[in-house]
Amino acid sequence: MSDSASPAPKPEAKAKPVAAAVKAKPPAPEDKPFAEFIPQLFLPALGKEIAAYGGPEVELSFLEAPMPVVGSHCWQVIGVLPGGRRFWLCFTAAQIGSAKTIALAESGSEPSLLEPFLIDERKTTLALLISRVVSRLNGQKWLGPN
Repeated sequence: MSDSASPAPKPEAKAKPVAAAVKAKPPAPEDKPFAEFIPQLFLPALGKEIAAYGGPEVELSFLEAPMPVVGSHCWQVIGVLPGGRRFWLCFTAAQIGSAKTIALAESGSEPSLLEPFLIDERKTTLALLISRVVSRLNGQKWLGPN
């Protein structure tokens, strides 16, 4: 005779409400569509950072146009500083993580060189874009009392 009594069923654990315990993270600014991110977040923040850095007021625009120097089509942020100095931050696709270049031109001249921009970064963020553009402009001695 074998004792083949089945074990008593275990009471089921009550499900804990996980959704209430975990707060939803707000989306990162970089998750916005490119056409909203640039004019709504990047341009105002860049202008504010240039001003805070001690730089002159900058005129910023965002458009799709031929890239300086090479003429290929791209999205670009164009900045004009007092005295006619200009810069172009070019995005090869409508994504902030796309390949980027920057071009600079002194007053009265056209840009003659495209420089790769943020090529070693794994993730492009609003703060990174702003800090590197401002750093590059300051490297030209275009900002503040250089």
